[in-house]
Amino acid sequence: MASLLNTVYSIRLSSKANPLRNQRLAAKPSCISLNRRRLVVRATETDTDKVGAKAPDKAPAGGGSSINQILGIKGAKQETDKWKIRVQLTKPVTWPPLVWGVVCGAAASGNFHWTLEDVAKAVVCMMMSGPCLTGYTQTINDWYDREIDAINEPYRPIPSGAISEDEVITQIWVLLLAGLGLAGLLDVWAGHNFPVIFYLALGGSLLSYIYSAPPLKLKQNGWIGNFALGASYISLPWWAGQALFGTLTPDIIVLTLLYSIAGLGIAIVNDFKSVEGDRKMGLQSLPVAFGSETAKWICVGAIDITQISVAGYLLGSGKPFYALALLGLIVPQVFFQFKYFLKDPVKYDVKYQASAQPFLILGLLVTALATSH
Repeated sequence: MASLLNTVYSIRLSSKANPLRNQRLAAKPSCISLNRRRLVVRATETDTDKVGAKAPDKAPAGGGSSINQILGIKGAKQETDKWKIRVQLTKPVTWPPLVWGVVCGAAASGNFHWTLEDVAKAVVCMMMSGPCLTGYTQTINDWYDREIDAINEPYRPIPSGAISEDEVITQIWVLLLAGLGLAGLLDVWAGHNFPVIFYLALGGSLLSYIYSAPPLKLKQNGWIGNFALGASYISLPWWAGQALFGTLTPDIIVLTLLYSIAGLGIAIVNDFKSVEGDRKMGLQSLPVAFGSETAKWICVGAIDITQISVAGYLLGSGKPFYALALLGLIVPQVFFQFKYFLKDPVKYDVKYQASAQPFLILGLLVTALATSH
């Protein structure tokens, strides 16, 4: 802007010093207009470069992907359809690990058979774990994160005002009650004297609440919050699937809680993109507490060391082939960690998770099959 003012000032001085030139300029007003317009454009471009682009309050209306919007991931298209927004809040992209956990629990029980009834039970358990209770978890998390999202992702449905507060609260209650209702149905269907699945669902829902909501808000602490998240994604659906078709045993509970440390590592992956907002809101995520460079190695260490430990457990249990299979599935995860995640955890988070996590969840199934024999 200083360059523009100096230029205008110079034009005024030269005009006063040369009256003849003033007359010539007056005869050609269009030239003055054109020259001034060029100067203004150049000055504006210079100022923008110096100040830096301001983050938009909303994502570009014409940009974004419809698929990303439905899945509930970044790069989503701005939507006005309330039902699509409701689905977006439940983040369907987060359902598969829970669905897979039910599969692992059913496999670990050793009592699942490919009959119509067992398949139907498994599908209902997946609906409970995925769309209902994970949807509840994601919606309530977005609700209590609305102030942070207003900083990090102001175009998300709640901070942008695309959905009202009453509609969000209604969705939270509907998903919670639907999940608990399906859990009770499964207990009756399985003939349980004690409603183990219902209490697992109730406990998981309570854990989801205290993870997101004050005063406890477990996510304020990077270690406790991420372990709680890891247990919710790995242990709880496994326990539900195993309880549905068999019996939960102490060794399985310990093994799956150990595996939840890998889930802690997976949860850290999502913390890097929220560092600015977490710091402003006082949340001690691991990237905030330790710095991004150290947190990257904590993340991959939690994922890899946990799986190596489980492989050691399987080897010590006299199941060397399962242990070798699990070790073989760790190798590509390490490769993708170096290729994507350790280079830039923010830029490559989606690529890393899409590339590496399929091998981790296959390792879960290998472990489940090993425990069933």
